[in-house]
Amino acid sequence: MTVKDFIYSNHGKGTLHMSLLDPDKQSPKEAAELAQLCKDAGTDAIMIGGSTGITSENLDETAVAIKEKTGLPVIYFPAGPHALASKADAMFYMSLVNSTDLKWVIRSQAKASLYVKKIGIETISMGYIIIEPGMKVGEVGKADAVKRDDITGAMSYALGCEMMGMSLVYLEAGSGADKPVPPEMISAVKEVLSVPLIIGGGIRTPGAAKAAKDAGADVIVTGTFVEEHPDPAILKAVIDAVKN
Repeated sequence: MTVKDFIYSNHGKGTLHMSLLDPDKQSPKEAAELAQLCKDAGTDAIMIGGSTGITSENLDETAVAIKEKTGLPVIYFPAGPHALASKADAMFYMSLVNSTDLKWVIRSQAKASLYVKKIGIETISMGYIIIEPGMKVGEVGKADAVKRDDITGAMSYALGCEMMGMSLVYLEAGSGADKPVPPEMISAVKEVLSVPLIIGGGIRTPGAAKAAKDAGADVIVTGTFVEEHPDPAILKAVIDAVKN
């Protein structure tokens, strides 16, 4: 089963949880230990990536360590064509559609495409939409972030992504955000989409996780929270709110 098939096989049946780990913030061995904690707590897959400090070397070393330790699917969440993970199971081939810089919309993707084809990694097309506050990824990606109360804007971007053939849509408030994507925005976007909807950024509590799930998220991602609060009980409480 491909990673895309894995995500789609759960579509409409419940909410998946993915943990995002940044290879620049810990060693491959430490990342594998964190991934095992996440697996024990019930996460479904591990994403690896970050906005800065990412290299092909630390990506591949981290991917191998996590797969050997956990057996979970490892998905590369790309930072750009300068660093590509050949050892991950798949990569989100994503367009930051509300960037003001074509580099993040299509140029980086085009630059990387021939090499990505050569290494043979599974690619999953994804529309990536930055929602306020956006944090570092919004800054690096030069995003014209969707305002938190601009529900129509979020719906329009998301549906546009699906109409252009993207397999997934991701609403991102930014790693470390003080507020997650508003539940009413999630619900509205979910109503117009037929592809899976991923939500990330600012989800640190069981309440925030449950709110995103109840609003209709197909996949919920926690990142900074996992690295800053590697307490098994806290991790399990947040993931249980997603899964149950």
